[in-house]
Amino acid sequence: MSKKEEFSCEMFSNKFFMLCAAGGAVACGTTHTFVTPLDLVKCRLQVDPGKYKSIFKGFGISYREGGPANLVKGWAPTFIGYSLQGAAKFSGYEYFKYKFATFVDEETAYLYRTYMYLAAAASAELVADCFLSPFEATKVRMQTTPGYTSQMMKAMPHMLSTEGFGIFFKGLVPLWGRQVPYTMMKFSSFEKVLEYLYTNVVPKPREECTKTEQLVLTFTAGYIAGVLCAIVSHPSDTIVSKLNKDPSASIGGILSEVGMFGIWRGLVARIVMIGTLTGLQWFVYDGFKVYTGMPRPPPAGMPESLRKKLQGK
Repeated sequence: MSKKEEFSCEMFSNKFFMLCAAGGAVACGTTHTFVTPLDLVKCRLQVDPGKYKSIFKGFGISYREGGPANLVKGWAPTFIGYSLQGAAKFSGYEYFKYKFATFVDEETAYLYRTYMYLAAAASAELVADCFLSPFEATKVRMQTTPGYTSQMMKAMPHMLSTEGFGIFFKGLVPLWGRQVPYTMMKFSSFEKVLEYLYTNVVPKPREECTKTEQLVLTFTAGYIAGVLCAIVSHPSDTIVSKLNKDPSASIGGILSEVGMFGIWRGLVARIVMIGTLTGLQWFVYDGFKVYTGMPRPPPAGMPESLRKKLQGK
Protein backbone atom coordinates (compact mmCIF):
# COMPACT_ATOMS: atom_id res chain seq x y z
CA MET A 1 0.00 0.00 0.00
CA SER A 2 1.41 3.40 -0.92
CA LYS A 3 2.00 6.10 1.60
CA LYS A 4 -0.63 8.29 -0.04
CA GLU A 5 -3.31 5.61 0.40
CA GLU A 6 -2.65 5.44 4.13
CA PHE A 7 -3.94 8.97 4.67
CA SER A 8 -7.59 9.74 5.33
CA CYS A 9 -7.55 12.60 2.82
CA GLU A 10 -5.42 14.21 0.15
CA MET A 11 -3.21 17.13 1.05
CA PHE A 12 -4.98 20.47 0.42
CA SER A 13 -8.26 18.80 -0.57
CA ASN A 14 -11.63 20.08 0.66
CA LYS A 15 -11.71 17.27 3.24
CA PHE A 16 -8.23 18.24 4.40
CA PHE A 17 -9.30 21.84 5.12
CA MET A 18 -12.54 20.66 6.76
CA LEU A 19 -10.55 18.42 9.09
CA CYS A 20 -8.18 21.32 9.79
CA ALA A 21 -11.22 23.38 10.82
CA ALA A 22 -12.46 20.60 13.09
CA GLY A 23 -9.02 20.21 14.64
CA GLY A 24 -8.71 23.96 15.16
CA ALA A 25 -12.14 24.09 16.84
CA VAL A 26 -11.21 21.28 19.23
CA ALA A 27 -7.77 22.75 19.94
CA CYS A 28 -8.92 26.32 20.65
CA GLY A 29 -12.33 25.64 22.19
CA THR A 30 -11.13 23.12 24.75
CA THR A 31 -7.90 24.85 25.74
CA HIS A 32 -9.39 28.33 26.17
CA THR A 33 -12.24 26.87 28.24
CA PHE A 34 -9.71 24.96 30.36
CA VAL A 35 -7.94 28.19 31.37
CA THR A 36 -11.14 30.19 31.98
CA PRO A 37 -10.31 30.81 35.69
CA LEU A 38 -6.91 32.29 34.82
CA ASP A 39 -8.42 34.34 31.99
CA LEU A 40 -11.09 35.66 34.36
CA VAL A 41 -8.53 36.80 36.93
CA LYS A 42 -6.37 38.32 34.19
CA CYS A 43 -9.33 40.36 32.88
CA ARG A 44 -10.22 41.55 36.38
CA LEU A 45 -6.61 42.56 37.04
CA GLN A 46 -6.74 44.67 33.89
CA VAL A 47 -10.05 46.44 34.54
CA ASP A 48 -9.93 46.84 38.35
CA PRO A 49 -6.30 46.84 39.55
CA GLY A 50 -7.29 48.54 42.79
CA LYS A 51 -9.32 45.54 43.90
CA TYR A 52 -7.44 42.69 42.24
CA LYS A 53 -3.83 43.57 43.04
CA SER A 54 -2.18 40.30 41.98
CA ILE A 55 -2.96 36.93 40.45
CA PHE A 56 -3.20 35.17 43.82
CA LYS A 57 -5.32 37.89 45.39
CA GLY A 58 -7.50 37.90 42.31
CA PHE A 59 -8.16 34.17 42.65
CA GLY A 60 -8.81 34.54 46.38
CA ILE A 61 -11.26 37.43 46.04
CA SER A 62 -13.08 35.81 43.12
CA TYR A 63 -13.44 32.54 45.02
CA ARG A 64 -14.69 34.21 48.21
CA GLU A 65 -17.25 36.25 46.28
CA GLY A 66 -18.86 33.35 44.45
CA GLY A 67 -17.12 30.06 45.06
CA PRO A 68 -15.94 27.75 42.26
CA ALA A 69 -18.78 28.90 39.96
CA ASN A 70 -17.38 32.44 40.00
CA LEU A 71 -14.01 31.21 38.73
CA VAL A 72 -15.52 29.62 35.61
CA LYS A 73 -17.87 32.49 34.82
CA GLY A 74 -17.93 33.05 31.07
CA TRP A 75 -16.98 29.51 30.09
CA ALA A 76 -19.84 29.17 27.57
CA PRO A 77 -19.01 32.19 25.35
CA THR A 78 -15.36 31.22 25.71
CA PHE A 79 -16.00 27.70 24.44
CA ILE A 80 -18.28 28.70 21.56
CA GLY A 81 -16.34 31.80 20.52
CA TYR A 82 -12.92 30.19 20.51
CA SER A 83 -14.21 27.02 18.83
CA LEU A 84 -15.49 29.12 15.93
CA GLN A 85 -12.35 31.24 15.91
CA GLY A 86 -10.08 28.19 16.06
CA ALA A 87 -11.85 26.53 13.15
CA ALA A 88 -11.45 29.63 10.96
CA LYS A 89 -7.91 30.35 12.15
CA PHE A 90 -6.25 26.95 11.69
CA SER A 91 -8.03 26.01 8.47
CA GLY A 92 -7.53 29.54 7.16
CA TYR A 93 -3.82 29.46 7.95
CA GLU A 94 -3.37 26.12 6.19
CA TYR A 95 -5.31 27.42 3.18
CA PHE A 96 -3.57 30.77 2.85
CA LYS A 97 -0.12 29.25 3.41
CA TYR A 98 -0.82 26.77 0.62
CA LYS A 99 -2.36 29.39 -1.67
CA PHE A 100 0.40 31.98 -1.22
CA ALA A 101 3.03 29.34 -1.98
CA THR A 102 1.39 28.65 -5.36
CA PHE A 103 1.93 32.25 -6.44
CA VAL A 104 5.72 31.75 -6.62
CA ASP A 105 8.16 28.99 -7.53
CA GLU A 106 9.36 26.38 -5.02
CA GLU A 107 12.70 28.06 -4.32
CA THR A 108 11.16 31.48 -3.69
CA ALA A 109 8.52 29.92 -1.45
CA TYR A 110 11.26 28.34 0.66
CA LEU A 111 13.50 31.42 0.85
CA TYR A 112 10.62 33.71 1.82
CA ARG A 113 8.64 31.16 3.84
CA THR A 114 8.62 33.27 7.01
CA TYR A 115 6.89 36.13 5.20
CA MET A 116 4.31 33.68 3.86
CA TYR A 117 3.74 32.32 7.38
CA LEU A 118 3.14 35.86 8.61
CA ALA A 119 0.83 36.79 5.73
CA ALA A 120 -1.16 33.56 6.00
CA ALA A 121 -1.56 33.95 9.76
CA ALA A 122 -2.70 37.57 9.49
CA SER A 123 -5.20 36.76 6.73
CA ALA A 124 -6.69 33.88 8.69
CA GLU A 125 -6.98 35.86 11.92
CA LEU A 126 -8.75 38.82 10.31
CA VAL A 127 -11.53 36.44 9.32
CA ALA A 128 -11.49 34.37 12.52
CA ASP A 129 -11.95 37.38 14.82
CA CYS A 130 -15.23 38.28 13.15
CA PHE A 131 -16.57 35.01 14.59
CA LEU A 132 -14.94 35.56 17.99
CA SER A 133 -15.81 39.21 18.64
CA PRO A 134 -19.47 38.82 19.81
CA PHE A 135 -18.57 36.05 22.22
CA GLU A 136 -15.46 37.84 23.51
CA ALA A 137 -17.56 40.92 24.26
CA THR A 138 -20.10 38.79 26.12
CA LYS A 139 -17.43 36.89 28.05
CA VAL A 140 -15.65 40.03 29.28
CA ARG A 141 -18.94 41.68 30.27
CA MET A 142 -19.93 38.62 32.29
CA GLN A 143 -16.52 38.30 33.95
CA THR A 144 -15.86 41.93 34.84
CA THR A 145 -19.26 43.48 35.65
CA PRO A 146 -20.24 42.89 39.30
CA GLY A 147 -23.62 41.22 39.66
CA TYR A 148 -23.96 40.54 35.93
CA THR A 149 -25.66 37.32 34.84
CA SER A 150 -23.51 34.22 34.56
CA GLN A 151 -25.64 32.80 31.72
CA MET A 152 -24.62 33.57 28.16
CA MET A 153 -28.17 33.06 26.86
CA LYS A 154 -29.32 35.90 29.09
CA ALA A 155 -26.28 38.13 28.68
CA MET A 156 -26.28 38.33 24.87
CA PRO A 157 -29.99 39.25 24.48
CA HIS A 158 -29.62 41.83 27.27
CA MET A 159 -26.61 43.43 25.59
CA LEU A 160 -28.42 43.41 22.25
CA SER A 161 -31.60 45.02 23.60
CA THR A 162 -29.89 47.68 25.72
CA GLU A 163 -26.87 48.59 23.58
CA GLY A 164 -27.63 47.39 20.06
CA PHE A 165 -25.94 44.95 17.69
CA GLY A 166 -22.84 47.11 17.42
CA ILE A 167 -21.80 46.32 20.99
CA PHE A 168 -20.69 42.87 19.84
CA PHE A 169 -18.21 44.38 17.38
CA LYS A 170 -17.14 47.49 19.29
CA GLY A 171 -13.98 45.70 20.33
CA LEU A 172 -13.24 44.16 16.92
CA VAL A 173 -10.51 46.61 15.89
CA PRO A 174 -8.56 46.31 19.17
CA LEU A 175 -9.29 42.57 19.03
CA TRP A 176 -7.54 42.54 15.66
CA GLY A 177 -4.79 44.60 17.30
CA ARG A 178 -4.39 41.88 19.90
CA GLN A 179 -5.06 38.74 17.88
CA VAL A 180 -3.42 39.49 14.52
CA PRO A 181 0.09 40.15 15.94
CA TYR A 182 -0.51 37.25 18.35
CA THR A 183 -1.40 34.84 15.56
CA MET A 184 1.38 36.05 13.27
CA MET A 185 3.83 35.35 16.08
CA LYS A 186 2.05 32.12 17.03
CA PHE A 187 2.29 30.48 13.63
CA SER A 188 5.55 31.90 12.30
CA SER A 189 7.53 31.33 15.50
CA PHE A 190 6.06 27.85 15.87
CA GLU A 191 7.13 26.95 12.34
CA LYS A 192 10.63 28.35 12.84
CA VAL A 193 11.15 26.85 16.32
CA LEU A 194 9.97 23.43 15.15
CA GLU A 195 12.28 23.67 12.14
CA TYR A 196 15.17 24.59 14.47
CA LEU A 197 14.44 21.72 16.89
CA TYR A 198 14.42 19.10 14.17
CA THR A 199 17.54 20.54 12.53
CA ASN A 200 19.70 21.29 15.58
CA VAL A 201 18.33 19.54 18.67
CA VAL A 202 16.74 16.22 17.75
CA PRO A 203 19.45 13.63 17.02
CA LYS A 204 17.47 11.86 14.28
CA PRO A 205 15.31 12.82 11.28
CA ARG A 206 11.63 13.56 11.87
CA GLU A 207 10.49 10.49 9.95
CA GLU A 208 12.43 8.31 12.43
CA CYS A 209 10.75 9.92 15.44
CA THR A 210 7.74 8.21 16.97
CA LYS A 211 4.37 9.97 16.92
CA THR A 212 4.76 10.61 20.66
CA GLU A 213 8.18 12.21 20.18
CA GLN A 214 6.81 14.37 17.39
CA LEU A 215 3.90 15.54 19.57
CA VAL A 216 6.28 16.40 22.44
CA LEU A 217 8.31 18.55 20.05
CA THR A 218 5.08 20.13 18.78
CA PHE A 219 4.12 21.08 22.35
CA THR A 220 7.62 22.46 23.08
CA ALA A 221 7.64 24.64 19.97
CA GLY A 222 4.08 25.75 20.71
CA TYR A 223 4.90 26.76 24.28
CA ILE A 224 7.89 28.85 23.19
CA ALA A 225 5.73 30.49 20.52
CA GLY A 226 3.05 31.18 23.14
CA VAL A 227 5.39 33.11 25.42
CA LEU A 228 6.39 35.35 22.51
CA CYS A 229 2.71 35.75 21.55
CA ALA A 230 1.74 36.89 25.04
CA ILE A 231 4.32 39.67 25.09
CA VAL A 232 3.48 40.95 21.60
CA SER A 233 -0.29 41.04 22.09
CA HIS A 234 -0.68 42.04 25.75
CA PRO A 235 -1.22 45.83 25.41
CA SER A 236 -4.09 45.30 22.99
CA ASP A 237 -5.51 42.61 25.26
CA THR A 238 -5.74 45.14 28.09
CA ILE A 239 -7.56 47.60 25.81
CA VAL A 240 -10.03 44.92 24.66
CA SER A 241 -10.87 44.00 28.24
CA LYS A 242 -11.52 47.62 29.22
CA LEU A 243 -13.54 48.41 26.08
CA ASN A 244 -15.80 45.41 26.58
CA LYS A 245 -16.32 46.29 30.26
CA ASP A 246 -17.12 49.96 29.57
CA PRO A 247 -18.77 50.57 26.15
CA SER A 248 -18.40 54.34 26.55
CA ALA A 249 -14.62 54.16 26.81
CA SER A 250 -12.26 55.03 23.96
CA ILE A 251 -8.83 53.64 23.13
CA GLY A 252 -7.19 57.03 23.71
CA GLY A 253 -8.99 57.46 27.01
CA ILE A 254 -7.90 54.02 28.19
CA LEU A 255 -4.26 54.69 27.28
CA SER A 256 -4.37 57.99 29.17
CA GLU A 257 -5.98 56.32 32.18
CA VAL A 258 -3.67 53.32 32.60
CA GLY A 259 -0.40 54.82 31.32
CA MET A 260 2.60 53.02 29.85
CA PHE A 261 3.08 50.71 32.83
CA GLY A 262 -0.60 49.98 33.41
CA ILE A 263 -1.02 48.69 29.88
CA TRP A 264 1.25 45.79 30.83
CA ARG A 265 -0.68 44.87 33.98
CA GLY A 266 -1.51 41.17 34.11
CA LEU A 267 1.37 40.21 31.77
CA VAL A 268 2.68 37.42 34.02
CA ALA A 269 -0.76 35.82 34.17
CA ARG A 270 -1.07 36.15 30.41
CA ILE A 271 2.38 34.61 29.77
CA VAL A 272 1.48 31.61 31.94
CA MET A 273 -1.92 31.34 30.31
CA ILE A 274 -0.90 31.88 26.69
CA GLY A 275 2.29 29.82 26.89
CA THR A 276 0.36 26.84 28.23
CA LEU A 277 -2.58 27.54 25.95
CA THR A 278 -0.55 27.77 22.75
CA GLY A 279 1.53 24.70 23.56
CA LEU A 280 -1.62 22.69 24.26
CA GLN A 281 -3.35 24.01 21.14
CA TRP A 282 -0.57 22.84 18.87
CA PHE A 283 -0.40 19.52 20.73
CA VAL A 284 -4.17 18.95 20.39
CA TYR A 285 -4.24 20.13 16.76
CA ASP A 286 -1.34 17.91 15.73
CA GLY A 287 -2.76 15.06 17.80
CA PHE A 288 -6.07 15.47 15.97
CA LYS A 289 -4.22 15.15 12.67
CA VAL A 290 -2.59 11.93 13.87
CA TYR A 291 -5.90 10.56 15.16
CA THR A 292 -7.77 11.29 11.92
CA GLY A 293 -4.94 10.04 9.70
CA MET A 294 -4.31 13.37 7.99
CA PRO A 295 -1.10 14.04 6.05
CA ARG A 296 1.40 15.91 8.25
CA PRO A 297 4.24 17.31 6.14
CA PRO A 298 7.56 17.89 7.92
CA PRO A 299 8.97 21.39 8.58
CA ALA A 300 10.06 23.21 5.44
CA GLY A 301 13.12 21.73 3.80
CA MET A 302 15.41 23.28 1.23
CA PRO A 303 14.46 22.30 -2.35
CA GLU A 304 17.04 20.09 -4.01
CA SER A 305 17.39 22.57 -6.90
CA LEU A 306 18.32 25.36 -4.49
CA ARG A 307 20.72 23.10 -2.62
CA LYS A 308 22.56 22.32 -5.83
CA LYS A 309 22.76 26.02 -6.74
CA LEU A 310 24.26 26.86 -3.35
CA GLN A 311 26.79 24.06 -3.74
CA GLY A 312 27.73 25.37 -7.19
CA LYS A 313 26.56 22.28 -9.03
